[in-house]
Amino acid sequence: QVQLVESGGGLVQAGGSLRLSCAASGRTFVAMGWFRQAPGKEREFVAVVWSSTGWTRYADSVKGRFTISRDNAKNSVYLQMNSLKPEDTAVYYCAAGDRYTDYSTSGGYDYWGQGTQVTVTS
Repeated sequence: QVQLVESGGGLVQAGGSLRLSCAASGRTFVAMGWFRQAPGKEREFVAVVWSSTGWTRYADSVKGRFTISRDNAKNSVYLQMNSLKPEDTAVYYCAAGDRYTDYSTSGGYDYWGQGTQVTVTS
């Protein structure tokens, strides 16, 4: 049974940092990424990393502040979030799949975690 389990969310002041973790079990994946969904908004792409190449892609809104990384031995992906802003407040979801295309859309992934709340106060 495939599972993605996120951890690391919480409450932080603007300018602070958080590190999210996602541990996958049941199989390995070509691509692992992060999405987020704020109240009243659609789920949006944050970042993705591919296992074989280490390539990464980021949403423009988080470039230079967030860093995605992956530990293939642990079948895990991480999201280091620095210089957090109130607009980063959302539920963050780990996503996993086997595609190199459609990485910025929800349809590009086959498995999802349950989500972890990140709240940034001003």
